[in-house]
Amino acid sequence: MGLLLTEPDRAMLAGAAGPAAAMALRIVVGAARMLGAEALLDIASAHIDGCLYHGPAGALFAERLVASGGRVRVPATLNVGALDLLHPGRVRLDPETAALARRQMDAYTALGCRPSWTCAPYQAGHRPALGQDVAWGESNAVAFCNSVLGARTERYGDFLDICAALTGRAPATGLHLPANRRATILVDASGLAPALCAQDALYPVLGAWLGRRVGSAVAAIDGLPPDLGEDRLKALGAAAAATGAVGLFHIVGVTPEAPDRATAFAGDPPREVIRLEPAMLETERDLLSTGTLDRTGRIDAVAIGSPHLSLAECRELVARLDGRRVALPFYACTSRHVAAGLAEDAASLARIGVTLVTDTCIVVTPILPAGGGVLLTNSAKFAHYAPSLTGWAVRFGSLEECVETAVAGRLVADPGLWR
Repeated sequence: MGLLLTEPDRAMLAGAAGPAAAMALRIVVGAARMLGAEALLDIASAHIDGCLYHGPAGALFAERLVASGGRVRVPATLNVGALDLLHPGRVRLDPETAALARRQMDAYTALGCRPSWTCAPYQAGHRPALGQDVAWGESNAVAFCNSVLGARTERYGDFLDICAALTGRAPATGLHLPANRRATILVDASGLAPALCAQDALYPVLGAWLGRRVGSAVAAIDGLPPDLGEDRLKALGAAAAATGAVGLFHIVGVTPEAPDRATAFAGDPPREVIRLEPAMLETERDLLSTGTLDRTGRIDAVAIGSPHLSLAECRELVARLDGRRVALPFYACTSRHVAAGLAEDAASLARIGVTLVTDTCIVVTPILPAGGGVLLTNSAKFAHYAPSLTGWAVRFGSLEECVETAVAGRLVADPGLWR
């Protein structure tokens, strides 16, 4: 069966909503046919990843949409850009590249997108309802949207995301369809010690293991504490979407589509059961560390905030530092929305040497000192991408290890954390 288009679809393709919408719908229709979709569906919102500068083509594409009269038909937030617009000078781009990056960011706001500039739009008020179809880009946001909010989105990449926003339509395929949202793999985490489950550092490592182990499959994890907060779920999903292609995971008794094991699997037995052992996570933690240490425990910089830090995470950072000055470059990446809520805390972080980065992050644009070195981070996503995107080697650690290392100026680690 081919792709069925509605009369409004056909009218839009014929130019009834203007040339930008017609071009955008042609792209959506082409993607739908390639994916084997039988219909398009209405979306309630979009999160746009295409605003990040990767080259002149991205800026020119967005500007063509603006020149053709493009305007988003649904609420749309914007992912990180290549510039920190609140802190000029944070980013080391040559003037020509910086100008093109700014043009691209400006074009997306001209299309009617909200200038949120964050990879965590769910922390800035963009929270679609359970079961609502949306078109989100940015891998961690996709995982959070599907898994934690229970809304429905496929993995929309550049520039399909803005085309969906301009038309209000998306292919009815993949994770939009209920049949594709049931779990097929069970991860039994009941053997993990309660003390380990209480550690924030567990969840990015668990996510990195999950992505590497299941790829794009939908897994349900059973046996984790029922009171997991959104920051831990955010870290898990971001890591799973980085090391694998996880767009949806379930945690039994925690996430909305998995109140119990039977519901997560839609009544079917799992096709595979994996019993999670602490040794598996220790191995995964070690895989996240690419940097070697000399005998002094040298670390050259610390970075946290991928996905962007929440207000609660920023306040925890302030409390852990407790007014102590850092001896290493320390980058804390967050959204302008969260930064606005920090008030005096932002000033106190600056006074003790912490560099607050907004609108972007250290792996997508040049912010780290030139020349490379060893970066300590509690973000599995930073750990996964930083070596190839920045040239820096990485050590993975807990937030406490990041803070104490930054203050001491050398690695401070707790070897018993994973035992």
